[in-house]
Amino acid sequence: MRPRSVLTRPLTCFSLAALCCIPLGAAYTSAAEAADAVTPRVQDTWDLSGVYPTIEAWQAAVVQVNADADKLAACQGHLREQLRPCLDQRFAVQELANRVNTYASNLSNHDTRDAEWQGRAQVAELAYTHFDSVSSFFAPEILAIGGPGVEAAIAADPGLKTYAYYLRSIVQDAPHTLDAAGEQLLASSGTIRGEPDHIHGLLINAELPWPDITLSDGTAVHLDPSAYTLYRQSPKREDRALVFDAFFGALKKYQGVLGATLGAAVQSDWFVAQARHYDTSVAASVDGDHVPAAVYATLVSSTNKNLPTLHRYLRLRAKMLGITDLAYSDLYPPLVANNRTWTVDEATALTLEATRPLGAAYTSQMEAGFKGRWMDVYPGLGKRGGAYMDGAAYAVHPFLLLNYNGDYESVSTLAHEWGHAMHSVLSAKAQPYATADYATFIAEIASTCNEALLMQAMLRNAKDDDERLFFLGSQLEGLRTTYFRQAQFAEFEMAIHDQVEHGTPLTGESLSATYLDILKRYYGDKEGVTHISERDAMEWAYIPHFYYNFYVYQYATSIAASSQFSADILGKKPGVLDKYITLLSSGGSDDPYKLLTTAGVDLATPAPYDAVAAQMNRVMDQMEALMAKKAGAKPGKKGK
Repeated sequence: MRPRSVLTRPLTCFSLAALCCIPLGAAYTSAAEAADAVTPRVQDTWDLSGVYPTIEAWQAAVVQVNADADKLAACQGHLREQLRPCLDQRFAVQELANRVNTYASNLSNHDTRDAEWQGRAQVAELAYTHFDSVSSFFAPEILAIGGPGVEAAIAADPGLKTYAYYLRSIVQDAPHTLDAAGEQLLASSGTIRGEPDHIHGLLINAELPWPDITLSDGTAVHLDPSAYTLYRQSPKREDRALVFDAFFGALKKYQGVLGATLGAAVQSDWFVAQARHYDTSVAASVDGDHVPAAVYATLVSSTNKNLPTLHRYLRLRAKMLGITDLAYSDLYPPLVANNRTWTVDEATALTLEATRPLGAAYTSQMEAGFKGRWMDVYPGLGKRGGAYMDGAAYAVHPFLLLNYNGDYESVSTLAHEWGHAMHSVLSAKAQPYATADYATFIAEIASTCNEALLMQAMLRNAKDDDERLFFLGSQLEGLRTTYFRQAQFAEFEMAIHDQVEHGTPLTGESLSATYLDILKRYYGDKEGVTHISERDAMEWAYIPHFYYNFYVYQYATSIAASSQFSADILGKKPGVLDKYITLLSSGGSDDPYKLLTTAGVDLATPAPYDAVAAQMNRVMDQMEALMAKKAGAKPGKKGK
């Protein structure tokens, strides 16, 4: 029931100066250092004063969280006769605990080098853990009331309708709920179980000694994560190989400690799954949102069935780049060169225009957010990499962290994060706090739908075939990274959890071996589609999402759903827009799988995944036709 910070794609483009783009290949040491040297406009920084006006106010709120949490003890043993007032009290403390965390975590992420803010973030997390621990008796006592008793209480007290889904979910989860002592023990272990992620983040973002390299034109680069995401797109193949060798080589030196860290996270997942009487970690994870296990299994099997579509794309990529021996380091340069950049003002305008099919209410609320300083836009020294939306401050508004660099990927990421933000806005507007938090299973639908709408707008407005090819290539790469790549990650997660569940310890070496096998299969190493080297196996060590307990599969499932929604909305299919807005406004008022199937998409069947593969093939058909037109020849036979 805890509102999340929705974290986006594992590798998000970042690294540019605050007000203008650093051209690829320009002399610089670190994109974050360059950004830090320019003072951003006030409107490009977030304003957290709406959460707490001062640090002192935040500190007082931390004290209040702990004190109010302690008062919940008076409800223990008395829920049957005091159910509604105790639930009112419980959710009020939870809302405050999340607000405290929003303030501290966002300011600590703004500069991960700041030990004082890192400490405050830990204080906030401890306050939430304390609340979680002292309120852990709720589920066992509600189970003692029983299903019929819960239904009778809801019928007798209209005020309990707000908590109806919460109460019924607890009854549904009875086989996996412990007694009061067990629930308290699990809750109190939350901070410890979160430490592997914390350690990984500190190592990657603040303390790992990233290498210095010199590119073929003499450019000196300090290859930190932001520089890696920029220079892996280099038009020069030798530079891309150098970037991969150096970056993954730096991770290789820490393979042991990174393996121990991820191994501890996987062991933690298995500990919780066993404690809750699940046969596997993946079953425990998906059942947390009442998602059928068939969804995960169908995603993996359907994706493997559709690998020929991925291989077709990779062969097309090799052809367009003019190379015959495609390597993993060749996956990031655009298929068609386009040095065009967009300011953040242009990006927000494009996002508003692209999402107009979602209705005036949607775009006007988003425009208010743009003007309200909801996001922190540019890279900076010590700033957390990637991008995310934090919607946990229910009574305020969402906050967004970006690392905007002006390229199209940055524009697309901005649209993506604002999809998350609008999901949170619509949910908070329509739902009380108790049901405002939407499940992770549907969290990536609004974000990827925004991306799809943006892409179609860019294609409509492309000025010539070259620009159209650029955007089509970007669309293909987006489908690769959000569908195939995330499904690949999901299969890796399932494999390493399975190893732990069967008594096999995880080491850096074993993790690399498992990742390499999956990578070779997905990218067609045996078929000669892409050469995958042992160097590439270290990619697992960089991906933060592997610490999020089976989070990534939901990117792939969500893009399958959002592809259908965006196509039907643009096609003005009757009733679809209303169903889509209703879905985003439903928060956590029912099981997410039920909410999505009611809106018209069933992710436990192969159809949505097959539709993504079919969409990729249509895009490739268009690209091949445009390429043939440019070459003055007729298009060849369509690929399969």
